[in-house]
Amino acid sequence: MSKRLRKPVKKGKDFSEKIVKILSQSANKAFNYKQIGAKLELDDTESRNQIIKDLKILASQNIIIESEPGKYLIKAVSKDYYEGKIDMTGRKTAYFVSTELEEDVFIPSNNLNHALDKDIVKVYVYSRRNGKKPEGEVIEVIERHKTDFVGVIDIQANFAFVSTANPKMYTDIFIPKDKIGEAEQGDVVLVHIEDWPARADSPFGSVIRVLGKPGEHDTEIHAILAEYGLPSEFPIEVETFAQKIDTSISESEIAKRRDMRDTLTFTIDPKDAKDFDDALSFKQLENGNYEIGIHIADVSYYLQEGTILDDEAYQRATSVYLVDRVVPMLPEVLSNFACSLRPNEEKYTFSAIFEINENAQVMNQWFGRTVIYSDQRFAYEEAQYVIETKNDTIPVETSITGAAYQVSAEIVAATLKMDELAKILRKKRMAEGAITFDKVEVKFNLDEAGEPQGVYFKVSKDANHLIEEFMLLANRKVAEYIGKQKKTFIYRIHDEPNEDKLIAMQTVIAKFGYKIDFRNKGDISKSLNALMEEVNGKKEQNLIDTLAIRSMSKAKYSTANIGHYGLAFDYYSHFTSPIRRYPDVMVHRLLQYYLDGGKSADEETYETKCLHSSTMEGLATHAERDSIKYMQVKYMQDHQDQEFLGVISGVTEWGIYVEIIENKCEGMCRIRDIKDDYYTFDEKQYALTGATSGKLLQLGDEIYVKVKNADLVKKQLDFNFLRRSDELVK
Repeated sequence: MSKRLRKPVKKGKDFSEKIVKILSQSANKAFNYKQIGAKLELDDTESRNQIIKDLKILASQNIIIESEPGKYLIKAVSKDYYEGKIDMTGRKTAYFVSTELEEDVFIPSNNLNHALDKDIVKVYVYSRRNGKKPEGEVIEVIERHKTDFVGVIDIQANFAFVSTANPKMYTDIFIPKDKIGEAEQGDVVLVHIEDWPARADSPFGSVIRVLGKPGEHDTEIHAILAEYGLPSEFPIEVETFAQKIDTSISESEIAKRRDMRDTLTFTIDPKDAKDFDDALSFKQLENGNYEIGIHIADVSYYLQEGTILDDEAYQRATSVYLVDRVVPMLPEVLSNFACSLRPNEEKYTFSAIFEINENAQVMNQWFGRTVIYSDQRFAYEEAQYVIETKNDTIPVETSITGAAYQVSAEIVAATLKMDELAKILRKKRMAEGAITFDKVEVKFNLDEAGEPQGVYFKVSKDANHLIEEFMLLANRKVAEYIGKQKKTFIYRIHDEPNEDKLIAMQTVIAKFGYKIDFRNKGDISKSLNALMEEVNGKKEQNLIDTLAIRSMSKAKYSTANIGHYGLAFDYYSHFTSPIRRYPDVMVHRLLQYYLDGGKSADEETYETKCLHSSTMEGLATHAERDSIKYMQVKYMQDHQDQEFLGVISGVTEWGIYVEIIENKCEGMCRIRDIKDDYYTFDEKQYALTGATSGKLLQLGDEIYVKVKNADLVKKQLDFNFLRRSDELVK
């Protein structure tokens, strides 16, 4: 590569800012004018004279010190270097985020110096003239957030480039000819960045996996997983290990457990579920109270620490629920068979058993290993039918088996009583400040090829709430039991809402006539619940639900218990889903260890595991959202000639985001495609304003749109604006 031409300085050029930066980068080293000139790649006489002049001015201003004749040091007045994270904007610029700084610092594109989104970096922060906000320059990339990227390969004669669909990845990746592998022109590939030479425009990489052709269903799903570093299959040695596990139920093991096989037990799960984590048992006691057991698959019995199976489960940390498939944490022999609490089978479980009175108060509790026999498998729809009708015959249209069948009187009675108790528990929880988000969940009807045939919305009903309340009870009581012993444990924590985000949310919802009470955290939770109730069923519901969820802190795993704000619990953990969540496995192990009299476990070890689990959960959530977005785009491809009524869900300087009411698919109307006027962005009103008409396009407005473009690779919908909902068709 050729060296940059060294141009003489123009008359009057001031190098002060650059000199300060150079001296700051080596705060303990003195430089003379020649060394500074070399750093600036300037060696003409005029430039050097200007450097000498600037050095003397800076020294007179007490910004730098002449440590010895002709040599200068930066004066150590304030800290200019910080470590933190890069947050790319999608416009080849970034912000630097550091806990040491009160505000994020803008980094221009020419100051990124090879830093990529979410990299941990060292940044020099410098003040700009004319009172403008400080800016930063990346001095060092300390740690790459990721080195593997998904993109489309463009193969030339002697090399190739891979470009990604991620708007925050501002560069393509150069692939030498001998590192293209088996990729063909236009393939979607996974590449690994190996190096980024100082003077190279692009990083150098190699193809490590060919994912397929762009737009093909399996290619795009595998690309989503690869983008987040998530596996699509188990290594053969892990599968082999799992297949060799003894999954039989033995009398010797039963003898070590509380035998609950004769207690009425059943499961309630989604109709398409294959792994059943939890079962409920019910028995009325002689004193009139009820014994309710929450029985959880005893995964830790099969998943032994120190094995390759356990290592794999820990690395995955969670199952990933994509729109058309599940990528399980455990191999199928465990997740769908040995550990799954299937009907009419004996299973090893870890249980929380409560004696509960008519007021849903816990009178006694017991935790430990059990063996159960599930008498019935319910889908939510079937349990809901029993709750609503009190009928013991499940009709054909509700049955998941496709045939009508009769439920035992005991199961009907147990379901109805537990529904009663669950409603009392829920009412208490809400009264104590718990926040409920019944956000609409988009689901797809898929054919055998995984093609979307229709969209439907998942709605939580009494049967869902029944399971939810008893799972919450078990999670809370297990955490409370260990927490009060002051021993190391894994908590699911949730901090108070972000006040800045709540204030921003208030600005938006005020346009719809709503408000939030900020007086104290109890008022905030009550106010949010009242808001959720008020917007239920209205056109702005999904928008406001989304804003409210975004204002919340993210729940995470930690050994440091701060409680769970959203649930209004002082103690909370995850005990109930060890088939799909590794933290639950760790909770089972710790609980049994403490039940056996063990001393407090090492906190630092478990905090590291908590951090890993939270990180993997976040990646899985992103992948799940991307898969839904992909399927929405795919669905809309087949409806390009159809008009849709949508709600404006976002407003930016480049256009409006629109969510279609009937299927919740979201896309963008770019400002240039709105033809009925010339629009400008009004930030204060969250609106686009028509220059001629003065009409506004603002959050919550209903408009008609048509699909302009559906890009499967970018998972992006573009709409054409047709008209406002109150305008007649011309």
